[in-house]
Amino acid sequence: TSVAITAIRTLIDVINRSSAGTMSELSHELKTAVQLLTTQTDSSMPSVKSGCELFLRFITLATLDTFAIDECRQKLIERGQVFLERTLSSRQRIAEYSQEFIVDGSIILTHSYSRVVLALLAYASKFSRFKVFVTESEPDKSGLKMRNELEAIGIPSLCILDASVAYVMEKVTFVLMGAEAVVESGGVINKIGTFNIAIAAHEMNKPFYVASESFKFVRYYPLNNRDLPDHFKYKASTIARLSEKNLEMEHPLVDYTPPAYITLLFTDIGTLTPSAVSDELIKLYI
Repeated sequence: TSVAITAIRTLIDVINRSSAGTMSELSHELKTAVQLLTTQTDSSMPSVKSGCELFLRFITLATLDTFAIDECRQKLIERGQVFLERTLSSRQRIAEYSQEFIVDGSIILTHSYSRVVLALLAYASKFSRFKVFVTESEPDKSGLKMRNELEAIGIPSLCILDASVAYVMEKVTFVLMGAEAVVESGGVINKIGTFNIAIAAHEMNKPFYVASESFKFVRYYPLNNRDLPDHFKYKASTIARLSEKNLEMEHPLVDYTPPAYITLLFTDIGTLTPSAVSDELIKLYI
């Protein structure tokens, strides 16, 4: 289960356990929980932030002024469960939307470990035969986990060195990535090395696809990689341990890939061009 979905379950549990006597107190408890979840987690902070924001927006869409606090709490829990169920089913919808893009004989390059990419490829393997190159993905070698799970479900895959991306790109049909977050411009924040791969794909005219759940759409507009905030780039424990000056010596965990390098995004609300993301963000947050 992704850390963002775990965070959403935690917020539902906060509502369930709350002894708040008013909606104002309950709202304060939820905001405090979100603050802790988005500053203390050591993984995937962008998706936790966007998932929590959308969850709070969804459960408070309708007015609750006419309900007593116990009724309000129950209504919020019910809406929270609806949001969670929609979120849990999003990978299946993404897999269905993207299936037509994966045909027999495809050679796919992916990077690091992505649950949504894994689900997409597992679904596509029912209809097409293809093979996958997976980057080793330093510094945590998460690509090895991805390769092992692909092999376990019968999808031929090969782990490659991060440095060999440009070399193997000539053989690739298209690139398929997950995302930590999709920003307002239609660009993506993802595991460090994603931008390198996007540049190589762009140079060799290879389609660059991104698969992402819509709860990872975040209201943020970075101009470049220098513009990414520290709490996106580093673990919370790293920030707490090091001064701002010493952080410059740390390797960032993610990078930003601008929309110009992205062909399409496969999401649970449809297949989107990068330019369509801002419109969908407005719909999600209104």
